Amino acid sequence: MNILEAMDDPKLFAPLFKDHATWAPWRAFLAALFGLPMTEEQLEVYRACTGRVEAPEGPLSAATLVCGRRSGKSYILALIAVFLGAFRDYRPHLSPGEIACVKVIAMDRKQAKQIMRYVKAMLTEIPMLTALVEKWGEESVELSTRVSIEIATANIGRVRGYTICAALLDELAFWPTDDSANPDTEVITALKPAMATIPGAMLLCASSPYAKRGALWQAYDRYFGRDGAKELVWQAATRTMNPTVTEEYVSEQIESDPEGNTSEYLAVFRDDLSSLITREVVRNCTALGVTERPPLSDLQYLGFVDPSGGSADSFTLAIAHKQGGQAFLDATREVRPPFSPESVVEQFAELLLRYRITKVYGDNYGGEWPKEQFRKHGIAYELADKNRSELYLGLVPLLNAGQVNLLDSDRLTAQLVSLQRSTHGSGRDKVDHPRGMRDDLANSCAGVLTRAFRKDDVSWRSGPRQTTAIMDHMNVGSRARRQPRPGEQQQWNHPQGDTVLDLEGPRQRPQQQWAKT
Repeated sequence: MNILEAMDDPKLFAPLFKDHATWAPWRAFLAALFGLPMTEEQLEVYRACTGRVEAPEGPLSAATLVCGRRSGKSYILALIAVFLGAFRDYRPHLSPGEIACVKVIAMDRKQAKQIMRYVKAMLTEIPMLTALVEKWGEESVELSTRVSIEIATANIGRVRGYTICAALLDELAFWPTDDSANPDTEVITALKPAMATIPGAMLLCASSPYAKRGALWQAYDRYFGRDGAKELVWQAATRTMNPTVTEEYVSEQIESDPEGNTSEYLAVFRDDLSSLITREVVRNCTALGVTERPPLSDLQYLGFVDPSGGSADSFTLAIAHKQGGQAFLDATREVRPPFSPESVVEQFAELLLRYRITKVYGDNYGGEWPKEQFRKHGIAYELADKNRSELYLGLVPLLNAGQVNLLDSDRLTAQLVSLQRSTHGSGRDKVDHPRGMRDDLANSCAGVLTRAFRKDDVSWRSGPRQTTAIMDHMNVGSRARRQPRPGEQQQWNHPQGDTVLDLEGPRQRPQQQWAKT
């Protein structure tokens, strides 16, 4: 039985796909993917959505869906997952005790669970399929066919060690790209060896398009419109694949946000997006091995917070000082939800006072609430006069010129390099994080580093550092001092790990140094 026959069988999927006209475009896609004969109507849809002329001669092992939102792609992926798990026999290719996995992978577990809900609904509502279920898990289901359907996140380490008969990658355009710790292309590379021992293993990617970068764009650029290509790329607007979405609704969405919703509903890659900061620039401004700089008595410090209510976004803090023409990031804090906002303010206030900071900057989140909470701890809260985009745009020239000195933080680096610049109809640039990602830590760091260069704020001390400065070891409650030898830069050893903190550098990546106390 092939997948289209299963969709027509009243004892299988037919009750879930009653309206043939609604699902006709998807039936054309499935016919192409599984190498099934096509009707003239299906061939017409196939040619319009693939840019190809010749139909595939047989089943394909890889396909990429570039389709608009609400087009039904997640439901179709669930159908494919259940069909492969129930109707394909992988046992001849499995060792004793080994099972074949259908991996549903998304950027986070919450998103991956949506396809898994569809999978569980199909297995629950179709009695013939329910009989195959051996074990239900919160994020998986095991079938008597020795196939497990389970979710995973887009993480290189978490897709290894499995025997994979199918990998379904959801919303690929919004996965981290080459500037992150787990780039989309590397996750796909890590998947392929796990599929090598299963003949006919499928790699299916689906997403509404976004910027012209990453694995989704690479597949489109390489394979779309090319007869005989090993990977099928299917591009279609929302209404092409799901005519139940009204034209009026789509028109309203595009009118409200032409750049964003043309991409979302017409499945067109965006031309107005570009990366703001490169990884190389961030690397050149990062002090390797330095994760925090304790306060010195002869320096003046600034603080910037990005508040949150505790349920969705992180609450972040950044502390910096300016010296010798450079702004140094000294400390950062990020508390991820869920949390008590009042408790976080108390923690942040304690750290701010250690750096002798009695006024902190932040945005207008929560109205008077942040002001009142910080005031309770003796700290004034002042609204920043620049929005998020303006802070990021102000940080770029400082980074490019090497005028900021960042802490060694993978999370901060990932957030900075993922920022995207877009130009709106007004001609003004907007900077924001990609959908599904965060920039709370990057925002507070951009706020404090750009503020450090404003002359209307604090009279920053410049010139050589006083050799009588004392470092307070806040983490261990002790002190250490080291007087410089003639001609030597003053250095301080960190109480945890003895990593030297050189406050005069580095635009170049410094080597770690070691000193005895």
